Amino acid sequence: MSGQVKSLIDKIISERSKGNPTIVNTTKTKLILKGIDPDKWDAASPDDVQVISKVKQIAQELGVTI
Repeated sequence: MSGQVKSLIDKIISERSKGNPTIVNTTKTKLILKGIDPDKWDAASPDDVQVISKVKQIAQELGVTI
């Protein structure tokens, strides 16, 4: 199933920001600093088990339940 990484990233951003555009940008920056560029992934991107694992770990570090 493609697009799972994008879905996880969107969920992290949504949960943290709750619609606040400043926090959206801050969260995207944090993801980039941790090695995941949110703009690089889209719904057609192939899923990579290692990237999914990394995104889940980042979510846990940021206190987001996915």
